[in-house]
Amino acid sequence: MKRLQHIDQQFCTKEIPRFRAGDTLRVHLKITEGDKERVQIFEGVCIKRHNDGVNSSFTVRKVSYNVGVERTFPLFSPRIVEIEVKTRGRVRRAKLYYLRERRGKKARIQELKAN
Repeated sequence: MKRLQHIDQQFCTKEIPRFRAGDTLRVHLKITEGDKERVQIFEGVCIKRHNDGVNSSFTVRKVSYNVGVERTFPLFSPRIVEIEVKTRGRVRRAKLYYLRERRGKKARIQELKAN
């Protein structure tokens, strides 16, 4: 068991901002095409977060040209350059799968007021 904890500590060194389901995120990804590298931004609502040490992941959903796009990212992936929290959402669930069926104003998430 101590070996697993040691491996977790080795690979979980990246600074990750605090976020949860309902927050609007901007994920900066490093994309390699041939010998070129560029940074691509994927912006959307975090609909789930799975915390499991090195295997932690999160899923971001956005609507692009009236088509819902979901992308799951490993939290400690070396391809992720930066995770930026744009707004904090006020939700009462840990998994927001119900947003898949909602369209338009029904899919909005109330913004969390800062204290």
